[in-house]
Amino acid sequence: MSVLGFDIGNENCVIAAVKQRGIDVLLNEESKRETPTVVSFGEKQRLFGSAGAASATMNPTSTISQVKRLIGRRFDNPNVQEDLKSFPFVTSEGPDGFILIHLQYLGERHTFTPVQLLAMLFSYLKQTAENNLETAVKDCVIGIPSYFTDLQRRLYLDAANIAGLNPLRLLHDCTATALGYGIYKTEFSNKGPSYAAFVDIGHSDTQVAVVSFEPGHMKVLSHAFDGNLGARDFDEVLFRHFASHFKQQYNIDVYSSRRACIRLRAACEKLKKVLSANPEAPLNIECLMDEKDVKGFITRDEFEKLSSTLLEGIAKPCQKALKDVGVAAEQIQSVELVGSGSRIPAITRVLANIFRREPSRKLNASECVARGCALQCAMFSPNFRVKDYEVEDSLPLSIGLCLRDNGPINALPNDVLFPKGHPIPSEKLLKMHKSSDFQLEAFYADENELPPGVSPKISIAEIGPFPVGHAENAFVKVKARLTLHGTVTLASAFLIGTYVDEPVSRSTADMSSERMEAESNYGSPDAESYAEDGYTARKQVPASYSNNRKGRAMNRLQIPIKEIICGHLSEAEFFQS
Repeated sequence: MSVLGFDIGNENCVIAAVKQRGIDVLLNEESKRETPTVVSFGEKQRLFGSAGAASATMNPTSTISQVKRLIGRRFDNPNVQEDLKSFPFVTSEGPDGFILIHLQYLGERHTFTPVQLLAMLFSYLKQTAENNLETAVKDCVIGIPSYFTDLQRRLYLDAANIAGLNPLRLLHDCTATALGYGIYKTEFSNKGPSYAAFVDIGHSDTQVAVVSFEPGHMKVLSHAFDGNLGARDFDEVLFRHFASHFKQQYNIDVYSSRRACIRLRAACEKLKKVLSANPEAPLNIECLMDEKDVKGFITRDEFEKLSSTLLEGIAKPCQKALKDVGVAAEQIQSVELVGSGSRIPAITRVLANIFRREPSRKLNASECVARGCALQCAMFSPNFRVKDYEVEDSLPLSIGLCLRDNGPINALPNDVLFPKGHPIPSEKLLKMHKSSDFQLEAFYADENELPPGVSPKISIAEIGPFPVGHAENAFVKVKARLTLHGTVTLASAFLIGTYVDEPVSRSTADMSSERMEAESNYGSPDAESYAEDGYTARKQVPASYSNNRKGRAMNRLQIPIKEIICGHLSEAEFFQS
């Protein structure tokens, strides 16, 4: 059975599949390697990919694109409002404060959430893969931006599950790219780590990661990003330039026509690609608006002047990634540039100035994320044999935990549970002296790390009820888990206390005391190595210690946890939807 890697881009999707001979990028029904991220609702059927994109001009209000930008984002977010201005479809604010999309389908008015639309897209991609491979597929790894919040990651998992997929991991885009880069290289030295930077200029975002490589091992040292700066912003510079030009020369207002906006934006995207290879380029559109043909002309120098602010913005996450990890630009041995916006010559010059070396283009700019995800999926699968290679990703955003209404947790400095740069996955054990129900709140500890307008709240966990008659000196041990997907959850809570006058062996009593002491250190390797099912590990002790006697025995009782994810559907609501 093949396993899949998905790259759900803002503009295009790529599917990579692992076969016995290697990794292949699958073709869609038009024999293309990239599929537009578009869902279009016609009069009688849904259209996906190229067919959906082709209907955007004729049926703009029922053609949904860039759904990735809408997942898990609140309607009143200023950046969302800016995005919605350029979308031709109708949206509104839902009862929960998130986005609803309204459109006409099968002669009726329908309302969808972004998660439902993403699930439709996943279902289409799954069917495309099954048609290619002529077998059922389920296991996959999905690429996501490093700036995705806990909620956005969970909603991606929901959409994949609705489509019948089993996502084994959500993998950061730059991590997937680095995996595909590092696993095949053999020239890494045993004397120390080799450093590489990966810069992904996507359609709507910019992501940077600094990664260290050693033989058989890669470690992501830092993530940096700008979630609102990508290739489409360079398109928009051209769009505004020519919209103003046509207003003066032809007396037409492009902004007043949705179809004219769509056609001009498409023409500007093609013009940008022409300018990447040529010093100047013309723009010609027939019957753009009011039955008028329009013409324009621009040079690359003019384009770069118009884009000067954007080029400065590209530099910021690169500089931040270097600063966070404390590595000098001269120590970076390779800079790999990928993404749909990576072909702009001015961006190459900006990166060369920051990293003191010319960026490399060894990787396929459009397929590297999907290939890396497929490779990671094969490493998880028992059906494929992949050479031993350790992938250590890191947390892009610091996550905190505090006692709700009761202040900080003493064991956590500054309430930070998993600091930025912490390895993924990971676990920590917390010891708290509590005798009744309480609540723990997970949140992003540094709001400055978050994209603008994003709430720092993650979840609220209600721990209780406590068992009746527990000892006064009992304490609660809570296990917090940072999963492979980059989400945080409270995996378990146990009440641990002492009870007297119980028949117990000397060895059992001693070992219970030892275990309690080890587990009180929430971050220690010893604490994390104990079995979760209730102190089942045993230790060899002298036979003289095994005589039964009256003494104190440790008792361990599980406490229920009800976790409420901020902005996420409950399990009952999920199945009702």
